[in-house]
Amino acid sequence: MKINVLNQKSGPTISKYIYGHFAEHLGRCIYEGLYVGKDSSIPNVNGMRVDVVEALKAINIPVLRWPGGCFADEYHWKDGIGPKETRNKMVNTHWGGVTETNHFGTHEFFELVRQLECEAYVNGNVGSGTVQEMSEWVEYITMGGTSPMADWRRENGQEEPWDMKFFGVGNENWGCGGNMRPEYYADLYRRYQTYVRQYGDKKIYKIAGGANVDDYHWTEVLMKNAHWLMDGLSLHYYVHPQGWEKKGSALAFDENEWYVTCEKAAHMDELITRHSAIMDQYDPEKRVGIIVDEWGTWFTAEPGTNPGFLYQQNTIRDAMVAAITLNIFHKHAERVHMANIAQTVNVLQAMILTDGEKMIKTPSYHVFELYKNHQDAELVDTYSSENNTVSYTVSKKDNQVTVSICNFSTTNTEEISLSLEQFGQVKEAQYIYAKEMNAHNDFDAPEVVSIQSFTDYKETNDGVSATVPPMSVTTIVIGE
Repeated sequence: MKINVLNQKSGPTISKYIYGHFAEHLGRCIYEGLYVGKDSSIPNVNGMRVDVVEALKAINIPVLRWPGGCFADEYHWKDGIGPKETRNKMVNTHWGGVTETNHFGTHEFFELVRQLECEAYVNGNVGSGTVQEMSEWVEYITMGGTSPMADWRRENGQEEPWDMKFFGVGNENWGCGGNMRPEYYADLYRRYQTYVRQYGDKKIYKIAGGANVDDYHWTEVLMKNAHWLMDGLSLHYYVHPQGWEKKGSALAFDENEWYVTCEKAAHMDELITRHSAIMDQYDPEKRVGIIVDEWGTWFTAEPGTNPGFLYQQNTIRDAMVAAITLNIFHKHAERVHMANIAQTVNVLQAMILTDGEKMIKTPSYHVFELYKNHQDAELVDTYSSENNTVSYTVSKKDNQVTVSICNFSTTNTEEISLSLEQFGQVKEAQYIYAKEMNAHNDFDAPEVVSIQSFTDYKETNDGVSATVPPMSVTTIVIGE
């Protein structure tokens, strides 16, 4: 397969926020995964797991979405502030019916964001909350002067306001966020967003609750009725190889199911293309971003675990889904302004799995590690010969060209020829691969899938030729 790299042309910027993450009050994502409390024997700083924070910083986490998800539209933020012993408990009706202590609330979230050195994406409650409640939350978080909510924040130990770059006005309001019609939600969005006030000089990027998968009517109605009042419109899409009802196993699957999974991941391209076409009618300048704030694989929960906790293993197949999807986001960089894989720790297509003091990095984590160079880089245009089992992307930044190649064939090694308009030298080459379709890391064998040096390449007169194995993701960095 020959890939011609037009690296002398300028393209759109691949926003670093495409590499965002999502942490919902669901299963063991927050509690045990990210937050263990100050009194835990697990090493922590102000209750946040040191190992998890360090691992996420190593992949340059740019933004974290919280508190949901479906949980966002039953979350009442005032229950999660003040002394922990006096915080109101609640039942997490969506995820396992467990009691939520509210020990991880607004202050804890912004402490986590501080440690991660990333941006905050807070999702407000439209489904069961009031305009006043949302308005006061924004005031509590961002008001620097004297006001009832700002004074209350100070009483709870935070003198200065926090930076909140992104705010979501509701979540999945077509479903768990209220079972609304798009016309009704569009009116609610117009009302609620009015009171997401800007108290300081930093603009809050407002995100409207967008479509489920291919609900193009939803996008049409929201754009027609409210596009000038939003900065972003969300889109949710999960990969279920056996469909929503059965979903399929994360570990026990055959070759056919492997390819079905990869094909469904590639469907993201059609979804973004068609939603973008609708948005273009109302926003030809592409000011309003598509925010894919929930995406990834969703399999049947691991046997023996609480099915409401959505805990699943993560294999080299998940790595293929991650790479295919990120490549698609790059392709649509002009319209896709942010994405948040679901979810960060111990839930769905997680970056990290924990068991007590133990922590492992998943194959999906390693894809994000291999793709770090693409953050805020310029998309490079290419043209290539057809190949149904190879997905790739190319970007440039700091006088370097980064090429990432996903070969999701289960059997075929691919000969890749890269031809660049201006060629330097290979500065770095790394990859992950596996010999088994369900190769994964667990707590007894945490390095089955890990990043290794890639050496099966040679420099040519105008570029690089590389031999990439099946079931692999490879990144080659070329510079002067």
